[in-house]
Amino acid sequence: MKSDIEIAREATLRPIQEIADKLAIPASSVQPYGRGIAKIDLDYIASLEKKKDGKLILVTAINPTPAGEGKTTTTVGLGDGLNRIGKKAAICLREPSLGPCFGVKGGAAGGGYAQIIPMEQINLHFTGDFHAITSAHNLVNAMLDNHIYWGNELNIDARRVAWRRVIDMNDRSLRSIVSSLGGVSNGFPREDGFDITVASEVMAVFCLARDIKDLEERLGSMVVGYTRDKKAITAKDLKASGAMTVLLKDAIQPNLVQTLEGNPAFVHGGPFANIAHGCNSVIATRTALKLADYVVTEAGFGADLGAEKFFDIKCRKAGLTPDACVIVATVRALKMHGGLTKDQLGTENIEGLRKGLVNLGRHIENVRKFGVEPVVGINNFTSDTAAEHQLIIEFCKKEYGVDAVICQHWAKGSAGIEELAHKVVAVAEAPRKAPFAPIYKDEMPLVEKMRTIVREVYRATDIVMDAKVKGQFDELEKAGYGHLPVCVAKTQYTFSTDPNQRGAPTGHTIPVRELRLSAGAGFIVVICGEVMTMPGLPKVPSAEKIFIGASGNIEGLF
Repeated sequence: MKSDIEIAREATLRPIQEIADKLAIPASSVQPYGRGIAKIDLDYIASLEKKKDGKLILVTAINPTPAGEGKTTTTVGLGDGLNRIGKKAAICLREPSLGPCFGVKGGAAGGGYAQIIPMEQINLHFTGDFHAITSAHNLVNAMLDNHIYWGNELNIDARRVAWRRVIDMNDRSLRSIVSSLGGVSNGFPREDGFDITVASEVMAVFCLARDIKDLEERLGSMVVGYTRDKKAITAKDLKASGAMTVLLKDAIQPNLVQTLEGNPAFVHGGPFANIAHGCNSVIATRTALKLADYVVTEAGFGADLGAEKFFDIKCRKAGLTPDACVIVATVRALKMHGGLTKDQLGTENIEGLRKGLVNLGRHIENVRKFGVEPVVGINNFTSDTAAEHQLIIEFCKKEYGVDAVICQHWAKGSAGIEELAHKVVAVAEAPRKAPFAPIYKDEMPLVEKMRTIVREVYRATDIVMDAKVKGQFDELEKAGYGHLPVCVAKTQYTFSTDPNQRGAPTGHTIPVRELRLSAGAGFIVVICGEVMTMPGLPKVPSAEKIFIGASGNIEGLF
């Protein structure tokens, strides 16, 4: 079979208005960015408010492994599959970050015959949204340091500046720096640091805002530092929120692109799931729900991180109710969860697969705790055997009463995922078995919200924290932030904080290292284990193999 990039380049890119016509978006509300990309006007989106919502389908996965799961590919394939069986469907995805593209992950636009295009533009600068978010974020830093330089009227304590700079690149050397060196004219030296743009609170605000007014209010609420008596200083106090909104006024309009089969896909926003809440923008999702009968969206990484945050943060904040959930699994990844190494995955191993099924089972149980009924999508690989597929299907049906479907969208496009599309429609249209609800209530204390996630989702016994972290919980409660949800930052590879502990561990504890207030986004980031908010490049980064070939095409990105 042809490579992903060969398939993408052979695709016929349809005029973007043709894609917009499928959703009945008038040309006057479509702002083209070249031939195959457009932004959708916010005034038009506001006019859709009273329209009935379509069905919302979440695609999540088992805990990721180096063997790969294909969650984004399945999301794209399912959107195409629903359109193939006669449903009016749209896809909602996150925008790729440059950091992983040039680091180790590579492109993030699907694969095989289940891709979104134009692939190169989507994976690189796209419509400039991430650049706008980076600029808006760093404008706060510039205005904050400038305020201190010109007399510090707000009495900001330079030791308690809480606003790190960001860049959309993996660069470990920027994690901890000292800024303002070089003399009196350069300001007051202090410790500083960078996070990756997708970990920025501006990114989270961008993805949770309902409209431009809500965006400005949320930006203004972001806490950027404290005074000597620990009074919070916000971006609004710095008079920065208006200018930040100006920088984001075009970016906040959702981006419309297409799949290889010419179906509509909204690609907008992109917070990391192991650091931030890992979902595309609320504006894009709500727009799609008003325009399509079925909307397929994804949450980052495994269901313990991605789906939990989708349910507990995005759905809570945006008033969304998922109608079905697809849990993506592969034979290869399940065998790794069963203890096999990557070089052992190419041959049939029923016993290793059986041991790894506990990971899938845990995710099925967890999704149901939110009142959402799952379907399992088995993303097919050529090394899979019929016996391995049958074992997964029987396990899901006998142990949980859940349908598991073999999906071949990577090789066959929508024709390879029709069965899953029919199963998803059946679940989404059936009466709910339980009402949808987040796993904890707003009024629970922050530390108990965290304990609920740890015990109910990770199946750990408790959290472990020192006196400093306990004090942070107490301070946030006293400051009036106790009603906010928590956003757990931890490794995506396991239910624990040890990335090498696969399967479905129990009896472990979750160490809480630090709390970060995201007042504008409306959640508390709880950093657990050794997760980094600024990733580093691997020994051999993907960037070494990316270049422009003799034909003028970008090579090595995908």
